[in-house]
Amino acid sequence: MITRDSLLSLEAYARQRNEFRAKVIEHKKRRNLQLGEHVRLQFEDELTIRYQVQEMLRIERIFEDQGIQGELDAYNPLIPDGSNWKATMLIEYPDEAERRRMLGLLRGIEKRVWAQVAGSERVYAIADEDLERENDEKTSSVHFVRFELAAPMRKALARGAGLSMGIDHPQYRVGVEVPADIRASLAADLA
Repeated sequence: MITRDSLLSLEAYARQRNEFRAKVIEHKKRRNLQLGEHVRLQFEDELTIRYQVQEMLRIERIFEDQGIQGELDAYNPLIPDGSNWKATMLIEYPDEAERRRMLGLLRGIEKRVWAQVAGSERVYAIADEDLERENDEKTSSVHFVRFELAAPMRKALARGAGLSMGIDHPQYRVGVEVPADIRASLAADLA
């Protein structure tokens, strides 16, 4: 969990921002998983969320304790706690008309995202615990998902078991083997 005392002041962050940003961009390369052509999972951790909080404080010029605590309260729940992965799920269609049409067809997709440790059952994502991001007409292009992994799954990953992820929605079916560098990064979240 990120605490107020562990954050940089606006001035200190301004001095370190370019270096910190480069570090986070490099780190995120091992935490992005493309699921087919139009869905991407950006797995969050303490570093990615710390960067998000620091950027929000900078952009909004927040320096008062109450405002800082508000940002921490909003973002700290997105940090995995050792038994799970948390990710931002992005549904990406560059063409606006196609995106609007597909978001109508993809209602419920956020509940059909899965992870599977080799030798184990699929684990389906728990989606949008903070607020509903879908209505009668369409789903949102951004969802927040959590994968809870049982102890045997976490142990298998620590021993190097394979990992696959995918989606089994009627309008969007895909399954991929998670590349070794991303699997290693995700396995570290479970330590």
